[in-house]
Amino acid sequence: MSVRMNCALVLTALLTACAPPIQRPDPLPEPERVSPQQWAAGCTKWDDWDKPAPPYRIHGSTYYVGTCGISAILIAGEQGHVLIDSGTEPGARVVLDNIGKLGFRPNEVASLLHSHEHFDHTGGHALIKQASGAHVVASRRAVEVLRTGESDPQDPQFGMHDAMEPVGVDVVVDDGDTVRTETATLTALATPGHSPGALSWTWQSCDAAGDCLDIVYADSLSPVSSDAYRFSDHPGYVAAYRAGLQTLREVDCDLLLTPHPSASKMVERAAGGSLVGGMSCTQYADAVEARLDKRLAKERGGE
Repeated sequence: MSVRMNCALVLTALLTACAPPIQRPDPLPEPERVSPQQWAAGCTKWDDWDKPAPPYRIHGSTYYVGTCGISAILIAGEQGHVLIDSGTEPGARVVLDNIGKLGFRPNEVASLLHSHEHFDHTGGHALIKQASGAHVVASRRAVEVLRTGESDPQDPQFGMHDAMEPVGVDVVVDDGDTVRTETATLTALATPGHSPGALSWTWQSCDAAGDCLDIVYADSLSPVSSDAYRFSDHPGYVAAYRAGLQTLREVDCDLLLTPHPSASKMVERAAGGSLVGGMSCTQYADAVEARLDKRLAKERGGE
């Protein structure tokens, strides 16, 4: 055997000895098949924010992965998933578990979005980002809240909530910007009111039979505030609030979802077997605006 051949054999042996072991991902359980009715059967209209609930398919590539009391929506794609909202920090652990129950892995979540920047919807963002490596996507006004974990001083609910675990923001979106997977294009809708940086999201989801629905994840939008805050003292904010509500009235909306399931009767609708129907985006916006008008009238009456 030649010296050259001996050297080649030695080199091959060294490379083999130093090569890293083959890495295989941990196996996932068989995906759960839970119907909307089964989810609704375990939840009530106004349920605990952190109460575990099973995940279920809403339509096509869109899944519910949140708790009974706080929504989290997964839009699945073979090249990476989009997750809207993380819930509280304890709720985020339910979300991660539910993603696995569907047959997906947390590190397949590519983008993490938000509705509004309060701890009950984004308090688990840092945990989700740590587990998945997802890019955090936020409205321009919500960036500082997520980065610091502290409330926006201009938020009507400023001072009402505990601080969140801070999380860095990777992508900033404005009204009309999009986030894409190969199964859906999500469009951000600026809907301030419940918070300054609130977003609603709209996308089309299609099932295997080609049935496509326009889905809207409309922000909470209720005019809730601290005792010291008066919406009537902020006419510009109220005008932006109303503009966002008008946007929801005009957007294509076959299926309405909300960060608090109770806000759009999601439990009752799911109990009937489908979330389609039961409350339209226009009805939702009208109900919110009626509450806003009532709040403004009360403030004027107290002057």
